[in-house]
Amino acid sequence: MGLFPNKAVVTIDGGAPRVLTVGKSVEGVTLISTDRESATLNIDGQKKTLRIGQHHVGPAPASSSQSATLTADPRGHFLIDGQINGGSVRFLVDTGATTIALSSGDATRLGIDYRKGRPGMMGTANGVATAYALKLDTVRVGDIVLNNVDAAVLEGNPMPFALLGMSFLNRMEMKREGQTMVLIRRF
Repeated sequence: MGLFPNKAVVTIDGGAPRVLTVGKSVEGVTLISTDRESATLNIDGQKKTLRIGQHHVGPAPASSSQSATLTADPRGHFLIDGQINGGSVRFLVDTGATTIALSSGDATRLGIDYRKGRPGMMGTANGVATAYALKLDTVRVGDIVLNNVDAAVLEGNPMPFALLGMSFLNRMEMKREGQTMVLIRRF
C-alpha cells in the first residue's frame, strides 16, 4: 500500500495496484481516511487501519478455489498436515527451501523409490547431506493439489516433518496476517 494526501494505492485480491480517493469504493473496498503512516479502509463492511506495507488477509476463498489456511505455532512456524502421493505427511512451510524436502524414512514409508532420483549433495541447516532429486506425483495441502512437484529426499537425515519449499510455494499466492497464513493456488 502506498499513501498520498487523501489517496492510497492498494492491491485488491492480487490484482493491479489501484489509486483510491477518500470516499471512493472499488470491489468492496472503500477508503475512509489517510494520514502520513496509514490508511483506514472499509473492507467488505469491516473497518481496518493498515500501515504502509501492511496487508489485510480476508477470509479464505470459496471452496471452488484451491486454498489452505494455516495458523502459526507458538514459535511462529506454520505447520500443516498434507499428503504426498496419497500418504500422510506433516509439512513445515519453509520459504528458504528450494524444493519440498523429506527424509529417506518418510520417502520409504510413502512408497517412494527415492534412489531412482538424481543423486547429489544438498546444503541443509545441519550441514551437507546426500540427497536425491525427484518429482512427486501429487502433493496435497488443504484443498490444493499439485502434480509433478520437484522434491529432494535427504538420505539418513531424520526430520520431524517434511519441508514445504518453493517448488510448491512459488505456485501459490501467500497472504499473511498475524498468526494466519492463507495459501491460494495461482496455477
